[in-house]
Amino acid sequence: MAEDPRDSADRQADAARLRDLEERLSKVTAKPEVAGPMAGYDKAHVAWRMVTEIVAGIMLGAGIGYGLDWLFGTLPIMLILFILLGFVAGIKVMMRTAAELGSTSGKPPGTDERD
Repeated sequence: MAEDPRDSADRQADAARLRDLEERLSKVTAKPEVAGPMAGYDKAHVAWRMVTEIVAGIMLGAGIGYGLDWLFGTLPIMLILFILLGFVAGIKVMMRTAAELGSTSGKPPGTDERD
């Protein structure tokens, strides 16, 4: 078994050895490129997600608008209105996704305060 440090000089020597080991390990280990919540996704996946979000908003708006036009008999009015609303909703969701790219997932470990 390992011996306990006998005095403060032994503790300081052990601490210096640990710091040296941490420095050598930090040089060898690879650092993550991005620390955000979407770090595991490459840019192509995020781009396709954004395209899908805007197309889904437009298609949903067109479906609702056509359904209301069919119901009320006012063919182009509701269709155009809801296509525009779907476009705006798709842009809003795209902006939220873009904001997720730059955000961090939380505080770094060891920085939370405990009571």
